[in-house]
Amino acid sequence: MPSTVEQSPAAGDNLRALARVDLAAAHRQAVKDGFIEGIDNHFTLTVPGRADRFYLNKFGLHWSEAKASNLIEVSLNGEVVKGEGQANLSAVSIHGPIHRRGIACALHTHMSYTTALTQLEDMTLEPSSQNGAVLRDMIAYDHEYNGLADTQEEGERMADVLGDKKILLLANHGAVTTGDTVAEAYHSLYFLERAAMTQLIAMAAGKRRMISDAALGKVRKTLETARLEVRAEIFQYFEAVKRVLDNEGSDYAS
Repeated sequence: MPSTVEQSPAAGDNLRALARVDLAAAHRQAVKDGFIEGIDNHFTLTVPGRADRFYLNKFGLHWSEAKASNLIEVSLNGEVVKGEGQANLSAVSIHGPIHRRGIACALHTHMSYTTALTQLEDMTLEPSSQNGAVLRDMIAYDHEYNGLADTQEEGERMADVLGDKKILLLANHGAVTTGDTVAEAYHSLYFLERAAMTQLIAMAAGKRRMISDAALGKVRKTLETARLEVRAEIFQYFEAVKRVLDNEGSDYAS
């Protein structure tokens, strides 16, 4: 008999099924949020219990077609080990090195406002909004654009820049958000785009009013002392996302 529920094969199967559902839901919500760009960009999640492979939407599918059942499993080196379809080279190049560092979920997009921010000479997410204040300490900045990310070496370089941060802003390119769960990574993705959007609008309007250092310190302290509450809010947010998808009749979980 297994000593814990986690050791049960049935429990492992359930975790993998739930992981597939969450990743498929993130693809569908990204379409609704306007984060999609053709059939490019990529969301990945380590297969529970298998640190050597990750789930990926097979190349060629629109994100509105992503389902729990049609995600493929890919090795860290890019071999499709379960399911049918092709693994996007850029997805393997960027995400493989990130997952090798023990990061569970990585979401990469060229979403409009964040990508516009990365095109600026100074692509810093400013503490001029509450969202910016919350996210600023989570961000690493990659100021080196080397063309299409299509090699493991480039992915390793990006992962090195990410380090112990949760978000990577890629010069002239876009962003990667990460997390222990799909919910955490998607929550960061959504609020990063909102923060970039309001910053760019404010920049066009005139001189911004920055949040004071004292207020930033209060935000940082609140986030540090209320970690359980923050995690609960993130979980509730993504559960709400899935409820709305369900109520709309989406087949993402099939």
